[in-house]
Amino acid sequence: MMRTVVSFACCIVLGISAALAYPADPRDPVQIIEETTTQILQTLDSRREEFTADPQLLRDVVRHDLLPLIDLDYSARLILGKAGRGVSPEQLGAFSEAMSSVLINRYADGLIEFRSDEQLEVLPMKGKNTDKLTRVRTRIKLENGGFAPVDYSFRKTEQGWKAFDVMVEGISYIITFRNQISPRVEAEGIEKVTADIVADASEEGIVRLAGGLTFEAVPLLYRQMEKRLPSTAPVTTIDLAGVTTADSAGLAL
Repeated sequence: MMRTVVSFACCIVLGISAALAYPADPRDPVQIIEETTTQILQTLDSRREEFTADPQLLRDVVRHDLLPLIDLDYSARLILGKAGRGVSPEQLGAFSEAMSSVLINRYADGLIEFRSDEQLEVLPMKGKNTDKLTRVRTRIKLENGGFAPVDYSFRKTEQGWKAFDVMVEGISYIITFRNQISPRVEAEGIEKVTADIVADASEEGIVRLAGGLTFEAVPLLYRQMEKRLPSTAPVTTIDLAGVTTADSAGLAL
């Protein structure tokens, strides 16, 4: 059950960073959490059998609903830490997209075990909250009758409040992945690590692209796909469902 709690929490805080300009969201962090969780759980209740038969449909729903709500580039920089020094915007964007894809694939299936809003309670605001860091405290009811505390971290941006971290029972997703990934980036380089993450997120015979396919992003993405798909690779399906925008370079790819 605890893995399911982590799954649900990460699905709320994860999304795909894209080169799109979203209108400013006037909602405060509490409203965002309440409305987003309600919407996702209602969709689950109405389409549970469909999602159980095809988990990719649920991943697509999570990606679509959370896209405007996440500051994933900021999360990515926090995950990279010192290893992110000198990383270009294009490299950061590719890393952000790769991270979000593998996490959505890994965690979205855990949402199936949630039944309704009654498992989630948003607690009153507490402590000193600022534009740079505001925490929304929630707790999730466990099967044994206990509760797991889950805190969401937000910061205020020009587009409104954006989530960038989640803590489940005091354990930060940002710190957890920084400990796992930052040393690898320092040792192997950002492009190698990103390519490995893309490979992990891709099902056999399928490569899923997400975010913006632009003149700046395509060359890096192409190099990553070359590493993932050698010339001897069998026919591969390129899934464009997660692509949010494309220019002539994206069409050429």
